[in-house]
Amino acid sequence: MTPFVPADWLPVIFAVLMAVSIFNYVVLDGFDLGVGILLPRMADEPHRDRMIAAIGPFWDANETWLVLGVGLLLVAFPSAHGVILTALYLPVALMLVALMLRGVAFEFRAKAITARRKRHWDHAFVTGSLVASLSQGWMLGRYVLGFSEAWHAYAFAAMAALGLPVAYAFIGAAWLIWRTEGDLQRAAIGWARMAVWPLGIGILLVSAVTPLVSSRIFDRWFSFPEILFLAPLPVLTLLLLVGLSRLLARMPLVDDARRRMPFWGGVGLFALFFAGLAWSFFPYVVPERLTIWQAASAPESLSIILIGVIVVLPTIFAYTALAWRVFRGKARELSYY
Repeated sequence: MTPFVPADWLPVIFAVLMAVSIFNYVVLDGFDLGVGILLPRMADEPHRDRMIAAIGPFWDANETWLVLGVGLLLVAFPSAHGVILTALYLPVALMLVALMLRGVAFEFRAKAITARRKRHWDHAFVTGSLVASLSQGWMLGRYVLGFSEAWHAYAFAAMAALGLPVAYAFIGAAWLIWRTEGDLQRAAIGWARMAVWPLGIGILLVSAVTPLVSSRIFDRWFSFPEILFLAPLPVLTLLLLVGLSRLLARMPLVDDARRRMPFWGGVGLFALFFAGLAWSFFPYVVPERLTIWQAASAPESLSIILIGVIVVLPTIFAYTALAWRVFRGKARELSYY
């Protein structure tokens, strides 16, 4: 079968599709993992119910992006899939168990008869959210340093494991600012204020370490004219952090229309960080080991798979957009059940 897209472009297309899937997962499942992490900070049970209600219509569909991203890695870059999953077998297993625990806890919490049983499922939901976030942070740290076995690589992975839950907590708090009101919204504003600068420090640390682990990345960042393309990213990140900090300091505002700005500002921070990583590692799918062309499946296979992706991807976007439209507005109760 002759590919209907030039063979050299197929790996690039699938790399972009995989990046889009992973980014959407990090943002969309990130805010509901963040809400789970923040749940213990709210003692009032009705407010905890509203926190759960704020993510109830979205959390299950959000995880579809993870399935799509991993699926694309498997079918489009099978040799890279083998290397990555072999290196990350334990954290991947922990993440999957934690995500299953979250799903079970979410459903059974809504069916709990007594407050005591509901509290038990709250603990399970928080545990699942935190373990999944820690596992994903560890995987990010191991990936950035190319799965190095040096002690500093594990130290960096541990730092990333602690940093990602902070990032998720920030975007989760920003989501609650948008989707709740009253005392819960004010509490979420306080949580976002506490998390915004630790999030910025985490981005700075990862950005500082990345060029130090690879001479290729260092040259790509600081050689001319490449530095001109990269320079706007740290500047925009700093401006966004300062803007978010000032906005949160002034909230709650009389103009409730701006309640969504912290969330979209958080999405902007995630996008800038993701763009920096993509710029650093392209064209490698496994840092310093396999390029997307070396790891890609045969062009004939990729052409067939692309047809399926052309159908599936718009479908996922469509029902995600539909859920956001149908369940827009403030979360007040667990009415979606």
